[in-house]
Amino acid sequence: MAMIGVAGRRLHLAQWHESKRSAHRPLLMLNGIGMNLEMLEPLARALPEREVICFDMPGIGSSPDPILPYTIPSMALTTAALLDRLGIDEVDILGISWGGALAQQFAFQHRARTGRIVLAATASGGATMVPGNPSILAHLADPREYTVERTLKRNLASIYNGGGSGKVSLNAAKAPSPLGFSYQMMAFAGWSSVPFLPLLNMPVMVMADEEDQLVPPSNAHFLHNAIPHSRIEMFQGGGHLFMLSQRDRFIEKLRGFLDEDIHHT
Repeated sequence: MAMIGVAGRRLHLAQWHESKRSAHRPLLMLNGIGMNLEMLEPLARALPEREVICFDMPGIGSSPDPILPYTIPSMALTTAALLDRLGIDEVDILGISWGGALAQQFAFQHRARTGRIVLAATASGGATMVPGNPSILAHLADPREYTVERTLKRNLASIYNGGGSGKVSLNAAKAPSPLGFSYQMMAFAGWSSVPFLPLLNMPVMVMADEEDQLVPPSNAHFLHNAIPHSRIEMFQGGGHLFMLSQRDRFIEKLRGFLDEDIHHT
């Protein structure tokens, strides 16, 4: 893990299994709102056959606060600049929750650099998005609930395990800064992928959990219907972070989808 300067920002970056770059397209993991990259390390460790890259958004995890608010399209440009710095031309992408919005935007802006995409526990934003449980959304709207360490893990547990029988370990969770959290919320509030979803012609797998309290599964069905040739995979009982609470099944489905190019050659 290291700090890297990209497009006028300093970002906390992690790379796993760099020696595997020639074997597969690297996998870029884009994280959920307020979530530091260490929370996704169990997924990276479960994919030893490929390079995995993840970075903390500005003001999240170990990345310093942003100087100015940013948009999701501008963060897609920053992501492309990061890949340039790393010497990576093309990636597969796993976008989780907020990171799924960034994954959609990156795929639209940088189609030639995008291989296969997995959109997990995410939505299209805008007026078509079906909102989550109101009591959970009320908590999410207050940065103080997530930027104080003692309340962070309690709130994460209620949101991320909401409806889920499998519990997610939150030991790696680190409180975001109030500014980082607020700017991330603002970026999503003004964003929608609806106009360009029909233009995403790369292989896309949409994944969701039936008990997700934060991003109801109807959002996944909307994405699946709007993105041509996409597929959908539903989970049960895992909550919003089903990819962590049901990691083994998630990794099996993820790997199978990402490796289809290899199996067809």
